[in-house]
Amino acid sequence: MQFGVKPNFKNHFLVKFNHNTVDLNLMRNKSYLNLGLNLVSRFKLKDWWSWYDRIAQMLKLNRQLDQKSAYILSKLIINKSLKLNYLAKKFSKKILLVVGAGPSVEDDLQKVLNSGFYKKCLIAAADGATTPILKIGLTPDFIVTDLDGRLEDIFKASKFGSIPIIHAHGDNIEALKTYVPMFEKVLGTTQVKPVARVYNFGGFTDGDRCVFLGERFNVRKIVLAGMNFGSKIGAYSKPEDFYMLNPKALKIKILKLKIAKMLIEWLSTWAKAEILNLTSNGEKIKGVKKVGYKDLISLK
Repeated sequence: MQFGVKPNFKNHFLVKFNHNTVDLNLMRNKSYLNLGLNLVSRFKLKDWWSWYDRIAQMLKLNRQLDQKSAYILSKLIINKSLKLNYLAKKFSKKILLVVGAGPSVEDDLQKVLNSGFYKKCLIAAADGATTPILKIGLTPDFIVTDLDGRLEDIFKASKFGSIPIIHAHGDNIEALKTYVPMFEKVLGTTQVKPVARVYNFGGFTDGDRCVFLGERFNVRKIVLAGMNFGSKIGAYSKPEDFYMLNPKALKIKILKLKIAKMLIEWLSTWAKAEILNLTSNGEKIKGVKKVGYKDLISLK
């Protein structure tokens, strides 16, 4: 056993325990420990950095701006940050439906509705997927967003009880300053070093971050819907003509989807949760079993 104290970022005190990094501030919260949640997560930041460096190189990300954004979000949510034990209670041992904004999202959600599967799962919406979920009369339990989706629907869902999990990165600093103050309660995330109230659970796009979040909080199963990962972009991702008018943005979007798929494939090699794919006509995801309507009915 290795147990060495390592002081790190402000308001975080990290330790090494059996080669895993654990936040002592979380370990001090006994209610969190009593949930049966495995605090010594299989996700390790040291493994994430190699992914982040690779992604940053591919997309020419500015690490300093990403970090600046995390600090800005931290300050913005001083009085509205959700406690991790609250999320742990919501997630632990549950089934999580992760809904992306891919082309098949409406068909996939119809299966969820008709099968009654929505009654036995939590729903995590990846940003723009909030809209089709609301359209069928459901409310996502969580919305993972970097605030570039249909904000009117995200605010509407949050008033219905959805928990916004807001991601900070170098390109959304102004959006954070504008919109975060409008939310009542949020959880903050980052893709770089975590700071007070802003966590790094892994993941890069809104969709794959939902999956990493579910694994981090000990869900039993994760079911993907609307996660096509192809070259066709769903109508709920951006305004209808956005990518037609911005071919460079389309190229970057397709690359980001490839990255998201790779990250889920990596996660599937070590996740405790079983990851299943309900998505119609989507790309094959290595390590993730395909399921259909009948499977939803029997899934427990």
